[in-house]
Amino acid sequence: MTHDPETIWANILSRDARRILAAWDGLTPDEQIAVKAHLTRMASETGWSKPQRISAQTALDVLADPSLPNPDNS
Repeated sequence: MTHDPETIWANILSRDARRILAAWDGLTPDEQIAVKAHLTRMASETGWSKPQRISAQTALDVLADPSLPNPDNS
C-alpha cells in the first residue's frame, strides 16, 4: 500500500468498500484515528461540498459495518 496522501485519500473517498478498506488497512493506528476524525468533520460540518460529504459518510459507514473485514469496528 502506498503512503502517498493523495492516493490514500482518493481511495478512502472512493465510495468503493474494497478500496476504502485497503487504504484503511495500510494506515497506522494513529493515522486511522486522524483519518476517522477528519471523515467525521467532512460528513458533519459545513463548508464541504455535497459529494465530499457523501464520500466521507460512505467511508465512515464502510468502516463501521461489522459484516466487513475491518479490524476497527469500534
